[in-house]
Amino acid sequence: MSNAVTSPVQPGLAWFRSSYSGAEGGQCVEVAATPGTVHVRDSKRLGGPVMTVGPDAWAGFVELAADHTA
Repeated sequence: MSNAVTSPVQPGLAWFRSSYSGAEGGQCVEVAATPGTVHVRDSKRLGGPVMTVGPDAWAGFVELAADHTA
């Protein structure tokens, strides 16, 4: 994911928590998708920073992560 950038949180994004994040807190990731972009942030730092990647990079990351949790 060499094309990732970090930026402040953009207003109006619809964030959702990863299904792999536990209900007890700790290591939680939130994601907001917009056309052509996927935004990722730490749920404990709602004000940012936000990592922004393209959909292909995100799909590759999710596929790799799923392989390591199976």
